[in-house]
Amino acid sequence: MNQYVTGAVIKELREKNKMTQSRLAEALGVSDKAISKWETGRGYPDITLLEPIAELFHVSVTELIAGATVKNENVASNMLRSKFYVCPVCGNVIHSMGEAAIHCHGILLVPLEAEPADEQHMVVIERVEDEYYVRIDHDMTKEHYISFIAAASPDDMQLVKLYPEGNAEARVKMRGVRKIFFYCNRDGLFSIEPRK
Repeated sequence: MNQYVTGAVIKELREKNKMTQSRLAEALGVSDKAISKWETGRGYPDITLLEPIAELFHVSVTELIAGATVKNENVASNMLRSKFYVCPVCGNVIHSMGEAAIHCHGILLVPLEAEPADEQHMVVIERVEDEYYVRIDHDMTKEHYISFIAAASPDDMQLVKLYPEGNAEARVKMRGVRKIFFYCNRDGLFSIEPRK
């Protein structure tokens, strides 16, 4: 993990739950001094206490370690507001319809911000029967390539994983597609709206 639970997080959760250090210590079977040490940064809770601490404060262990609660405000699951995460170590692509705390290879991933397609990432979108043929004019070397192309409609996400030395192209069903996303491993996430 790139981060361990901090005393500041424990203190914040304890105060939010209107709990004293003594009451927390009693619930966890440790001394008040242990709680005080955690909260002042002079010590850390034993790893076996992470689950009980998380349960006591009604958060997940991931939220406890990350120091941030996950709030899914996107309950309507509108795919156009999707978030994409890409692991810088293995290239794993993760898609989320709402807020998430996602780790890969011990790294807390942050959601990518999509930028409009630019001159270095020219996109050609052609209609072929009931599909969009999406082609990106981009090198596909092992060092610099397009990792995926995704097509989003309000209720559907089509994601096509691409690989170095392949072609930067994909076919996706047209049904309701309002945004096309693609990810360059050097320059980040881009989006474009297909013309009707």
